Amino acid sequence: METPTVFQKPSLARYGWVGLGMVLVAEALMWAKAEPVSTWFIPIVWTGYILLVDALVLRLSGHSLIHDRLREFLMMIPTSVGIWLIFEAYNLHLGNWYYLGVPSPPWRYIGFFWSFATILPGIFETSDLLDATRIFGKGPRGYQIALAGRERRLVASGLVFLSVPLLMPFEIARYLFGLVWVGFIPLLAPINAHLGAPSLLADWERGDYRTTVRLLSAGLVCGFLWEFWNFWAQAKWIYAVPILADFKIFEMPLLGFLGFPPFAIECYLTYHFVKHGLNRLGAGI
Repeated sequence: METPTVFQKPSLARYGWVGLGMVLVAEALMWAKAEPVSTWFIPIVWTGYILLVDALVLRLSGHSLIHDRLREFLMMIPTSVGIWLIFEAYNLHLGNWYYLGVPSPPWRYIGFFWSFATILPGIFETSDLLDATRIFGKGPRGYQIALAGRERRLVASGLVFLSVPLLMPFEIARYLFGLVWVGFIPLLAPINAHLGAPSLLADWERGDYRTTVRLLSAGLVCGFLWEFWNFWAQAKWIYAVPILADFKIFEMPLLGFLGFPPFAIECYLTYHFVKHGLNRLGAGI
């Protein structure tokens, strides 16, 4: 009688253990205020988080971004920086946050690049982990949104959302940050659909919200971690949001947490817009 073969899930990839070690050691050295980790805590801990989560995704699903699509992951790094710089450009006029404790140039710009480079991988790896754990089961299916024929109106509304804050004086614009955190969704979802890039529009028309819910949840998870780790960091960002500024979780005014879920969808749409453009140019992500 043959002994049945027992299939075991592979152990955590080595780089996952490296990531876990980076998170734990960075936390310990940050609490001890040991330099240079105390100043460089945010990019270090997020790099560790990304490595750890990717390894968890690989163990649970058998495939992951870093393990199977390393070229795409590497191209995602400068794309992440470029996308976040759009929001930094808006902040020059809106003045919703500023940085404290950052090192002097050129180390400041290296730190910014490294930190901004972790934004897209952090969100997408978290979304992949939620998918791999099947925490939402088969995912919610619900109301089918009829969007056919409304694409131009969606694009126009996105342009209005993104333009109005820049056209208003600072005294008014600083209250309009919410438009920026949702404006890229109506702008890019129809454009991506027209180009044949991932857009979520087809999902919504089918009543399939699985990817949307994963992204929204990933945005909230990453938002919490951004603010949690930022609160203890030596080099950090401080908010100057004029609405309910005294009601905070860590450094973030409570109202600001509403921006993280749609921000994740904006990142998804913007990334796939850029990826489609690079593929058309022959860059081939």
